[in-house]
Amino acid sequence: MSIAHSLTAEELRVLACLIEKAYTTPDQYPLSTNALTTACNQKTSRDPVVDYGPQLVDQTLQLLRDAGWVRMIRASGSRAFKHRHVVDEKLGLAPQAEAVLAVLALRGPQSPGELKTRTERYHRFEDPAAVEQVLRALAEREEPLTRNVGRAPGQSQDRWVQLLGPAAETPDPVEGAGFFRPSEAAPPAASTAAPVPSASEGELLARVERLERRLAALERELGLAEDDAEA
Repeated sequence: MSIAHSLTAEELRVLACLIEKAYTTPDQYPLSTNALTTACNQKTSRDPVVDYGPQLVDQTLQLLRDAGWVRMIRASGSRAFKHRHVVDEKLGLAPQAEAVLAVLALRGPQSPGELKTRTERYHRFEDPAAVEQVLRALAEREEPLTRNVGRAPGQSQDRWVQLLGPAAETPDPVEGAGFFRPSEAAPPAASTAAPVPSASEGELLARVERLERRLAALERELGLAEDDAEA
């Protein structure tokens, strides 16, 4: 199964919270189910904000364990089970890459400058260029884990999203903003023609069906007219 896009929104939130707390509150890590539920439902540093119950978190943890993303452990002398991620083992990621992926998963599309600020408690990057270097390395993997989605209106830097699971909704990028792909040639000049509104596959099929019905009706009307003329 492909790694990219394989996690559900719930799995992505739980996994990203485990990564976050491993770096930001190491004394309290691994996490109990209750602590992890609280982390998932934080109202700060989260986009979107969610309201998970312990049962949902437990069910999600089971799915993550089955897929090899998480392990359950019990400390010596303790009766409570706790949970830790094994993203480093599964994907072979360095701490700086884990930090970038976790913040993208928890807070949606962000620029390298935003990521530099928001990963300070995970890993200290020298500058936004160092963050972008990590983002590009993740995008160049055989199974890409990040993607450049261009700039938002008023922003000077391109934004990036993670590809471990569903990304938060992103506004349309500013016209002309670049989309990074490995070894990609420079994009052609933008056309001066008016943009054509996009449509989903279902909408296009519906339009075709409506046109086919109208064409059939016209053919029937023309056939009747020809018959009347011959008579």
